[in-house]
Amino acid sequence: MTAVKILMIDDHPSQIEGYKVILSFNEYDYQIETTACYDCESAYKLITKENAGIFDIIFLDKSMPSYVEKNIRSGEDLVPLIRQYMPKSKVVIITSYIEAFVLYHIVKTVKPTGLLVKSDFNAEELLEAFDQIMHGETYYSETVRESINQLLAKKEFLDSINRQIIIMLSQGIKTKNLPQYLNISLSAVEKRKVQIKDYFCVSEKGSDEEIVKEARRLGFI
Repeated sequence: MTAVKILMIDDHPSQIEGYKVILSFNEYDYQIETTACYDCESAYKLITKENAGIFDIIFLDKSMPSYVEKNIRSGEDLVPLIRQYMPKSKVVIITSYIEAFVLYHIVKTVKPTGLLVKSDFNAEELLEAFDQIMHGETYYSETVRESINQLLAKKEFLDSINRQIIIMLSQGIKTKNLPQYLNISLSAVEKRKVQIKDYFCVSEKGSDEEIVKEARRLGFI
């Protein structure tokens, strides 16, 4: 029997208990040893603690109570720390987000070993993902795979900056304020908005609200 040490970071204790029960019934002769953290602060302190131990897999939720003092605002922000302090641990992100831009961003920037959308998987798929990850493979659930394929087909138009523009517009950030977030000029932002409007078939004089509406209709945000 192979012992597998798992760290689960999620602010819903009942979900952690559910994952533990499911994984304990695996058919692969793994003995599961689980440690739990319920917010970013406790996770930060454990990850950075001297002699914290080694975890084979770290499951973490993207949406977590933040640790403002250390500028840790989500589970995603813990990943660089994990890579620094626990470089051998496999990182699996579990999220409720289904928006294509959000999932694509996680895959491209965080590069987790696994990414699962909560509404996608059941006990059987969680065990399948666990087994594949334990065997050195990467696992993305169905919504993630579809989102990646959807955006790769439009990569020329929807690069990183264009995606950020759309997301920030959906958050109510005005065009004139975008340069301070993106480190590009206002004229560059305007040129990119023209590209976005052209791609979404929004008229040249179309509003930010129309861009956001079309992005939502297509499932990008």
